Amino acid sequence: FQNIRLFGTMTVLDNVRVAQQLRTRFNFVEIIGNIGSFRSKEKALTQEALAHLDTFGLASDAYRLANSLPYGTQRRLEIARALATGPSLLLLDEPAAGMNASETDTLHQMILDVQKRFALTIVLVEHDMRLVMGLCDQITVLSYGKVLAEGRPENIRQNTQVIESYLGVSKKRNAGTVPSAKI
Repeated sequence: FQNIRLFGTMTVLDNVRVAQQLRTRFNFVEIIGNIGSFRSKEKALTQEALAHLDTFGLASDAYRLANSLPYGTQRRLEIARALATGPSLLLLDEPAAGMNASETDTLHQMILDVQKRFALTIVLVEHDMRLVMGLCDQITVLSYGKVLAEGRPENIRQNTQVIESYLGVSKKRNAGTVPSAKI
C-alpha cells in the first residue's frame, strides 16, 4: 500500500468497477453475445460504483484518469477500490505515508467513517502516532519484529518501554527517571 497501485490509465470509475467484478458472475455467452443480461449487470455495476465513489467523495472525479488525481485522492481511491470487493477485514499498510497534515486529517476521518459504515475490522500498520492514537482501540507495538507492548492508546502512550524504544532516553537523565514525552 505504500506505493500506489491504481490502474493509472483507467478512470476512477473503472478502477472501482474492476474491483466489483470480483463479486459479479458473468458467463461466456453473456460476454461474447453482449446480451441483455450482460448489459444489465454492467449497468448495475456502474450504478453501484458511482454510489460507492459518492460515499468517498470521489463521484466528481469518476471520469478522470486515476493517475491524474492528487496523491491523497489516489490513496482514497485505493481504499474505495479495496472496499468495493466486499471485504470483512481491511488491512491498511501505512496509508498516511507521504501525506501532508491536511491529507492525514482527511484520511483519519475517512477511516472512522469506513469502519462505522461498513462495520469491518481494520488493521492499521502506521508510524504516524497521532493517527494511530486517534483511530485505534487496541494497539500492538513492535520493535525489531517482537511485541514490545499491547493495550489501549492511553496505556501505550504511558508505556516506558515504548517511549524509550521510539523516543530514546536522554543521557542527561538520572538512571531511574522516565521521560515525559507524549506519543
